[in-house]
Amino acid sequence: MAKIKEILGSETKLILVDFWTPWCVPCKILSPTIEQVKKEQGTNIKVIKVNADKDPELASELSVFSIPTIIFFKDGKEISRLIGIIKKEVIDTKIDLYK
Repeated sequence: MAKIKEILGSETKLILVDFWTPWCVPCKILSPTIEQVKKEQGTNIKVIKVNADKDPELASELSVFSIPTIIFFKDGKEISRLIGIIKKEVIDTKIDLYK
């Protein structure tokens, strides 16, 4: 459960949490987009990837029922959520809105 402390801790910058699993085809499609966002926005946000199979308690605690799910946190609170294969432009728009 170390990741929940990382997500809800004292971090003040925007945090993007990507819930995925290795067997999820949509997750595999979304993964390069998340990596590109991480590379481009690295100083503005923190990106955390959570394998829902390895951390089901965290997924359950955050009510993640579908994957891929992206949850944005700011100041330790959830501020937005995206589910499914999301275009990079949508993710970038959310980041610009909340950072």
